[in-house]
Amino acid sequence: MVMKMNEHFDMMQPLAERLRPLTLDDFVGQKHLIGKNKVLSSLIENDRITSMIFWGPPGVGKTTLARIIANQTHSEFITFSAVTSGIKDIRKVMKEADENCKYGVRTIVFVDEIHRFNKAQQDAFLPFVEKGSIVLIGATTENPSFEVNGALLSRCKVFVLHPLSNEDIVTLLKNALHSPKGFNNQKIELDEKYLYAIATFSNGDARSALSTLEMCILNSEEKDGVLVISDEIVEQVTNKKALLYDKKGEEHYNLISALHKSMRNSDPDAAIYWLARMLEAGEDPLYIARRVTRFASEDIGMADPKALEICVAAYQACHFIGMPECSVHLSEAVVYCSLTPKSNALYKAYEKAKKDALKTVAEPVPLTIRNAPTKLMKELHYGEGYQYAHDYEEKMTAMQCLPDSLKDRVYYEPTKQGFESQYGERLKRIKEWKKAHRK
Repeated sequence: MVMKMNEHFDMMQPLAERLRPLTLDDFVGQKHLIGKNKVLSSLIENDRITSMIFWGPPGVGKTTLARIIANQTHSEFITFSAVTSGIKDIRKVMKEADENCKYGVRTIVFVDEIHRFNKAQQDAFLPFVEKGSIVLIGATTENPSFEVNGALLSRCKVFVLHPLSNEDIVTLLKNALHSPKGFNNQKIELDEKYLYAIATFSNGDARSALSTLEMCILNSEEKDGVLVISDEIVEQVTNKKALLYDKKGEEHYNLISALHKSMRNSDPDAAIYWLARMLEAGEDPLYIARRVTRFASEDIGMADPKALEICVAAYQACHFIGMPECSVHLSEAVVYCSLTPKSNALYKAYEKAKKDALKTVAEPVPLTIRNAPTKLMKELHYGEGYQYAHDYEEKMTAMQCLPDSLKDRVYYEPTKQGFESQYGERLKRIKEWKKAHRK
């Protein structure tokens, strides 16, 4: 299906569609692309649009940015749906664009879900992009490196869009309550905590958040001319128990703290409970997976290096399949982390090294362990005296690698927990050997 862009809206349209901004000034989020002096905003404002691909999760502004380009550039703007358009439609529009180009009229073609087009359909755009008859803008939720033909991709600039923050989502929801296209003609009693709850449930998807707000309002009861939104309404609409976060996200941090400390205290039952509390409240499983991965090194480390592998695998599983299926992968990770031996030696080692690094930022790298790729560097004694460990029977040397002022500093102090006790014994033997062989 091929459509020309249309600014018309009516109140029968979904809220997310009615509120879609038409200018960059009204756009919320993606400041890394459209903030002040950022490349995409400059291209749009100066009407210097080139072929591009918007890559990002659903509801983050890909289609909206395309429509803003339609409204702020002097071009014929046509949109394709990859679900309903075929080769015949593409060729027809490309022919028209070719004719328009002869008369100095630029055509911007927006292809939503471009990853759904097969190779032949994508190839149909290529010659027209190549000779400049059209400017192609594609939107995709999939990695364009795998889903867009290499020849077409090489002629497009890829812009990566990120999930919206809770603050961005709340801004959009407040706009909806006060906009003529939204609910400014209705009296609504809505505690701000519900806006943050909806933002949390949406996981960075503006369309989902606006749809949730709309459903809450449409299903609310009217009391003395005022629509009242309650816990029960939010729970029904989101199909989740409303474990609501306050606007500063205190409960959000309370819950992740409870999970972290339960694992640290080797309490798998408590860890699974706090995990379930977060997931069933709509917390992003990838956020939890990232925090659990951090725990694997901060609180376990060398006591059981396998913990990091399991947590990274859990993160990947969450990314691949999402909720609700990935709950079991996260459960496996938090139980493993709860039961395995604990050590914060790596965390303490880095904190001590960081303090020295900040205090001695100008400390030069010893000449012995500097690279010497040029003749001049060799003449300046770079790399002189370097001892290649693999050339020695013990696979190590007594060579000093720290700066002179820090040569006796100790950062990593192994504990007796789990595997770390074995690594600690090895480190002890290494240090004794180096001390004996140091000149």
